[in-house]
Amino acid sequence: MRPAIAEEEKLKRDKERGSATLWGVALMGLLMAVATALAAVGSVRVAGHRVGGAADLSALAAAEMALTDPEGACLRASAIAARNGAKLTRCEIRDEVADVWTTMSISLPIAGTRTLTGRSRAGPATVAPGWLSDVTDGDDLP
Repeated sequence: MRPAIAEEEKLKRDKERGSATLWGVALMGLLMAVATALAAVGSVRVAGHRVGGAADLSALAAAEMALTDPEGACLRASAIAARNGAKLTRCEIRDEVADVWTTMSISLPIAGTRTLTGRSRAGPATVAPGWLSDVTDGDDLP
């Protein structure tokens, strides 16, 4: 009876042979999936900041020329957006305020191509009457 038990144990060990390799491959696959997801999220965040920065810079450039050359202001905003890897999709000049929209397309591993949008406004800073007196009593002003 002893040889039968020993052979049964040997068959049991042979069945489990290589299972650690399968678990290792499964774990590597899971880690690759997580790394790909994190890389995609990071790419979207970076592209979001880039499209927002392009909108900010374009709005500032357009606001600088808003009073002197409103049509040229939007052309300059478009050039600034292009230099930052974005496309100017809309530009409005109202009085001294420039309002711009920029877009940027990105390609993600599984989701495909997506378009991100940025919007920014720029113009002169104006202080409403009485605002300064609400903040301070005026003693510490130069």
